[in-house]
Amino acid sequence: MMFLLDSNIFLAVLLNEKKDAACKEFLQDNQGKLCISDFTLHSIGVVLLRLGKTALFKKFLEDALPLLSLVTLPLELYKDIPAVKDQNGLDFDDAYQYLVARHAGLTIVTLDRDFVKISDVKVKFL
Repeated sequence: MMFLLDSNIFLAVLLNEKKDAACKEFLQDNQGKLCISDFTLHSIGVVLLRLGKTALFKKFLEDALPLLSLVTLPLELYKDIPAVKDQNGLDFDDAYQYLVARHAGLTIVTLDRDFVKISDVKVKFL
């Protein structure tokens, strides 16, 4: 089983937030089965740079990125984002993650309870 990691998994670890221990354990236990979307990568960059944590973002890129598979949403699936939002009540980033996971056959790993509404893509909550 391959996993698509939501940005909150990495941010919990990087920022020492609640559930960071569970996130670290999951990352360590599933090496070689982890994917990150381009959207998640950008989101982590936005958050860390906004917080002035440029060095931490650089370290993340150097340490974590080589261990992850980078996936993206095919251009033809962008048109499905509004329908996914309307049908599942997801915001843009969650709809994007959902479509990437569905397209690539990945299980979403997240701390975000908004994904409880999803039934046709596997979701693992930490």
